[in-house]
Amino acid sequence: MSGEALTLAVAPEGEGARDVLRAIRRAVDGPGPAVLLGAPGEVEVPAGTAAVVTTSGSTGYPKQVVLSRNALLASAFATAARIGEGAWLLALPAGYVAGLQVLVRALMAGHEPAVLEGRFSPAAFAAAATGMRSSRGGDRIPSFTSLVPAQLADVVAAAEADAGIAAALASFEAILIGGQALPQQIAERATALGARIVRTYGSTETSGGCVYDGVPLDGVRMRIADGEVQLAGPTLADGYLGDPERTASVFTTDDDGTRWYRTGDAGRIDDGVLRVTGRIDNVIVSGGVNVSLDRVERVVRSLSGLAGAVVVGVADERWGETPVVAVAGAEEALPDRLAEVREAVGAELGAPARPARIVVLPVLPQLPSGKPDRVALRRLLNGPHGRRD
Repeated sequence: MSGEALTLAVAPEGEGARDVLRAIRRAVDGPGPAVLLGAPGEVEVPAGTAAVVTTSGSTGYPKQVVLSRNALLASAFATAARIGEGAWLLALPAGYVAGLQVLVRALMAGHEPAVLEGRFSPAAFAAAATGMRSSRGGDRIPSFTSLVPAQLADVVAAAEADAGIAAALASFEAILIGGQALPQQIAERATALGARIVRTYGSTETSGGCVYDGVPLDGVRMRIADGEVQLAGPTLADGYLGDPERTASVFTTDDDGTRWYRTGDAGRIDDGVLRVTGRIDNVIVSGGVNVSLDRVERVVRSLSGLAGAVVVGVADERWGETPVVAVAGAEEALPDRLAEVREAVGAELGAPARPARIVVLPVLPQLPSGKPDRVALRRLLNGPHGRRD
């Protein structure tokens, strides 16, 4: 990453969405400096940089991802080509790439974004959605938004009991869902309410989602190399600020000059459609057998009432590590479902993958992005708990 250094306009994670909007408008639509998100201070960046987004995902390893103006615009225009353009509602933190891209898409479409201020709730979401309905020349302006699965689950549950929230949910031309896997039962319930769900796949390193419903956006390429999902195209980040070694290991270049991003995800491509099967590194060794916690979690979430479950590995004196299911709520009977859960997981993935227990917590730890904080959850649950056979 070389070039003319620019001083960043600082917009830390804690500042309001309107502050980020003003800064990113100057960076993308004018000559303004790049915007730094998620970290304090000022740094120097290559010429052409629009934003530096600090992210750690679920690993706890902080990274400052350098996104160029061209990459952000390529993503925004490709999204418009796939789902259409119109007005956007920001319901995610503006300091993360999914929220940032909502702002960029709105700016490129020529519409001031609606912003859901304060704590997210189904009622606040519905009020914001209702307030943004507008038309031009007698034609309704399509509306769009982007949510994480936990937000959608809350809205769906509320919409099933409230016609006003249901109408707001169904009012969007498309609702992008990313950040983590969307449980199938939540998707089906949302669709039954009239919601038009688009599952997105991508990361900060790809300027947000760049594969929609398994199909890459225009200009984006995908492949499976040694079992890993890799992505190429104009939406790729320049790399990691001040970390050339990590940049070189994650962004690789073929002999023909094609630059690829190594996602760290396992997957396959069937008839041009990407199927992500889990994180390559989200694997434990239990009794000498490799167990994919993502696959265990997928089975558990398919069971009634467990769509929000999170599966992590904990230390085990006999087996080394073993899966544990964590659920938010106050239902004391949930641990009694362990036999059901173990039977379902064992039938699909084998005995070593069967969870040792179900733990009910008042709330599950989350990252500010809305994803489960698996590092914090593992720390909370780790201990000398044995696995049942």
